[in-house]
Amino acid sequence: MIQDQYLDTYEQGLTEHLLRMLSDMKLLNRQLLTSQDLSEKWNQMAPAYVADGVKEIAKYPTVSLGWAMYLGMAVANYWDKDWETYGSMPQLYEYIRDKRGFDYMDEYIRETVLELKGEEFDRMEQVVQDCAQQVLSKIRHEQIEPQSPMAFYVYARSIKVLFHMGAAVELKRMGYKMEKM
Repeated sequence: MIQDQYLDTYEQGLTEHLLRMLSDMKLLNRQLLTSQDLSEKWNQMAPAYVADGVKEIAKYPTVSLGWAMYLGMAVANYWDKDWETYGSMPQLYEYIRDKRGFDYMDEYIRETVLELKGEEFDRMEQVVQDCAQQVLSKIRHEQIEPQSPMAFYVYARSIKVLFHMGAAVELKRMGYKMEKM
């Protein structure tokens, strides 16, 4: 119970921090754009992503974290373009990852899925790197014992937040916005 409260508070604080950061960069408007479809797809993809990501966390922690943000961007893009096809794929994460492998998933997403070029391509790389570094700093600030169950849960919550931030950035880039009804 206390663990759940701690993790919920951590996730909320991380979400608010990244929302401010990405809004200051003019990539969001202090709103987390999302949809139920994207949340459900994350829940479906998370176990496979975690299996790949935890292998990288010791040597390449920002990659392990940041690639979740790229994945959110890709899924949001697919949601807009052809969700009937991509949303029904039971292994969408593996489909994306296997195009070039986990190590080059970032480049595949930026080049092929998002179709970024030149300055936009480089800027998005820097944005994801900055976000991943911020998350890594937050995780380290929590002073959780490495390789403990709590470290795993904090990692899982962190990549979930990064996935949703990536999705929100891509939705905004494609022109979506939230309006009061």
